[in-house]
Amino acid sequence: MYTFLFIIIGLPVLEIFMMIKLGQHLGALNTILLIFLTAIVGIYYAKIEGLNTIKSGLASLYKNNPPIYEILSGASIALAAVLLILPGFITDTLGFILLFPFTRKLLINIWFKKKYKNNFSEKSDAVEGEIIEKKDDEL
Repeated sequence: MYTFLFIIIGLPVLEIFMMIKLGQHLGALNTILLIFLTAIVGIYYAKIEGLNTIKSGLASLYKNNPPIYEILSGASIALAAVLLILPGFITDTLGFILLFPFTRKLLINIWFKKKYKNNFSEKSDAVEGEIIEKKDDEL
């Protein structure tokens, strides 16, 4: 509850503070242009990464592998696109961190593999075997 409240109240306050401080150094117009530039470049790159993730997911499906990483990657790309649309430099930084494949893969490994390590494990406890039925001859 408190973390959600901090995000709702604290994040806009931090964003406004960052915009004011950066506006003092760069100027108001340059700061506004930088906000629009990061949004446009970020959304374009999110589109490219999303298409690459869809291609990778289809390749996994063709190989009969579940596209778990691709689903998580697609969700993080969608979150990154939302963060990039929101005006501000902190959200843009978080959005670009989620958008780059290297950091996205690192974050997915940290967050989800620790939490759901049984679902990501390659090992299986199943033992292969064969059932042979023996039929008795009846007269």
